[in-house]
Amino acid sequence: MQLLGDKIDRMLSAPLYSQAPGDRETGLLELLKEELAYASEQHPGYKSYLAHWPINYQAAERVSDLPYMPVGLLKTSPPLSLVGPQEVRKILSSSATTSQVPSRVVLDAPTSRRMTKGTVLIVRDFIGSARRPYLVVDTPDQRAGGNAMGARGAAIQGLQPFAAETTFCLGVDGKGDLSLDLDRLMKFAEQKRDAEVLMYGFTWILWNHLAKPLLKEGICLDLQKVQLMHSGGWKRLQDHEVDKKYFNEQLAQVVGCTPACIVDFYGMVESVGIIFPDCLHGNKHAPVFGEVIVRDPLMLEPVAAGDFGIVQVCSVLPTSFPGNLLLTEDMAQVVAYDGCPCGRRGISFRFAGRIPKAEVRGCGNIERTRSAVK
Repeated sequence: MQLLGDKIDRMLSAPLYSQAPGDRETGLLELLKEELAYASEQHPGYKSYLAHWPINYQAAERVSDLPYMPVGLLKTSPPLSLVGPQEVRKILSSSATTSQVPSRVVLDAPTSRRMTKGTVLIVRDFIGSARRPYLVVDTPDQRAGGNAMGARGAAIQGLQPFAAETTFCLGVDGKGDLSLDLDRLMKFAEQKRDAEVLMYGFTWILWNHLAKPLLKEGICLDLQKVQLMHSGGWKRLQDHEVDKKYFNEQLAQVVGCTPACIVDFYGMVESVGIIFPDCLHGNKHAPVFGEVIVRDPLMLEPVAAGDFGIVQVCSVLPTSFPGNLLLTEDMAQVVAYDGCPCGRRGISFRFAGRIPKAEVRGCGNIERTRSAVK
């Protein structure tokens, strides 16, 4: 296990987006095969799953030929685990309505460390490494943690390494609804107007509790040096016919920046440590320690550039649960398999919503625990 962990760490230290696709494929294929072998040794059920795959994974010549697992298989209770109860540090749980079953992801110390490092490396590539005033368009309790932390809290914490100081500008009114603390927001804007600022908020929260109230009042924060990142909640906005272009234009108007300063990123609980921010050309990219495969919905073969299909995410980071190769319930379009104008190598793609009639997946909760069933 130590040797496998060292190989993963070396991949985390490799250039993030500059490897040629063929070189990245070779490195990922070798390491993912080792991780599949390790996982099958740790979990008899997963070993049986691999044994029933149409081809022997050790003979696979492409990452796309390796045995992937539908993300729904992570909804088991107890959660699928490759480590003993004494090694479990956290369990990530996606939220779910009463009619849905959440995914549950077991993290031990090494996987948790890699998850944090992976996220920081990706964010750093897009916004730099400097610490700066951090404005969170949410409530302070989202950072509190405790026994449960949703995707909002996890994203807030994920950007914390880039914060010099943190300010929250939302509160909760008497009815339990989110409300904008305009005085606190304006005080922050006045004090940090000439500074480089980092902002974060959930997509639908930014729209309903920042953009709409400020547009109504004709207020501009004049934060011209802001880097605004957001995630989650597009389904709610699309239901109200708010697309990404309109969202970026209106949000830029109230913040006082250009639309290019607004970065949407996608991530999922089941693929810890890898997020997919938009580059300046509106495309998403996979880092060196992961990959994205877009598969035809009928034949499940990788699609050609320009086509749409089901997203498969690949990651070398987890060794505490079998989450290296997961077929999601999301759709995407492959823009190109290399040559994005932003300079990042490998596949460039754009998410295109949920698979029709797919279960609406909830957001992530982090549950601290001392036990998990192997």
